[in-house]
Amino acid sequence: MSDICVVKERADQLVEAAERLFAAGVMSHSGHANLSARLGGERLLLTPGFVRGLRPEQLATVGFDGQVLEGELQSVSAEIIAMHSAVYTARPHVGAIIHTHSPSATAFAVAHRPLPCRTEPMLRFGQAEDVPVVPWGPRGSDVSVRGIADVLERRPTTSAVLLANHGLLVFGPDSPATAHLVVAIEESAEAEIAAASIGGAVDFPPGAQEAVRAAIAKATA
Repeated sequence: MSDICVVKERADQLVEAAERLFAAGVMSHSGHANLSARLGGERLLLTPGFVRGLRPEQLATVGFDGQVLEGELQSVSAEIIAMHSAVYTARPHVGAIIHTHSPSATAFAVAHRPLPCRTEPMLRFGQAEDVPVVPWGPRGSDVSVRGIADVLERRPTTSAVLLANHGLLVFGPDSPATAHLVVAIEESAEAEIAAASIGGAVDFPPGAQEAVRAAIAKATA
């Protein structure tokens, strides 16, 4: 597939992912988020700061070093390139990243509390462990980026992190899968908060992850 075709495909997927997130009701009131997709040669496609009504032509191609290679970015978006690049560098298998201020997940980020994996959608869509918290640092700063890289090194199997006092950062093989996980995490955070009023959420029984994997394998056989 030519580079032009790859860029178009990834751009269309990012637009569809943004639409799915709004349709699912997991976005902040402002609609602020940033989504990216990996391209070859240490490049990525990046959205503008607000993604309601996103169009493919609004995406910019940028290098991991922060250089804008095609399109335009406002400073509010340019300052988070390093955050996305750090994840792609640490996780070669990651093909897409989504950062949102999803309200319930952000509540855990503001409380500096890891989000437990206690719902089956989180197990099914790639987060079979607690979502860890990255210590606060100014948005896009070296402090913030180093904090993300440190957590990814210590938690090699996590597919998401909570950015303290900020929001949610999720990464996966492609934009559709990453959007599915954002929705699953936000639903799980809502359920955790709701369960607290009726005695608190309860952990899965031992072997739950293996049971879910077996059920998926049986259904897709």
